[in-house]
Amino acid sequence: MFPRLPRSAGRARIRFIRQAFEWEVPIDSAETGLILLSELVTNACRHARSPRDRMIGVRVLLPTDSLLRIEVSDANSTLPTPCEATPEDESGRGLELVAALATSWGAHLRGDGYIGKTVWCELALPTPANPHG
Repeated sequence: MFPRLPRSAGRARIRFIRQAFEWEVPIDSAETGLILLSELVTNACRHARSPRDRMIGVRVLLPTDSLLRIEVSDANSTLPTPCEATPEDESGRGLELVAALATSWGAHLRGDGYIGKTVWCELALPTPANPHG
């Protein structure tokens, strides 16, 4: 869990790097995963429109040896939609980048008594990673 603050993206990246190293995720995939994680956490911090005291949940999973899954949850129930940024826009390309880099991505309402949503993405790994370090 991270506070909904800009510095949380950096803290999430540090945790991700440690986990990717432990799982022996190939470096190119780890770098791509780092970009994906950063975009999702930054979007949650910037667009969640929930009280500042609400936390952002981050989970990085290796459901199989060849698939990395990143999940970011926040307290806002509005599902994200990619926008079309113009060349002059300084932001607004995060989900386009996620769609371009990830094998798949999506979002769903959390349910089970939880408020908000989870935005997730998956990245196929070229060689099996070791979830048992």
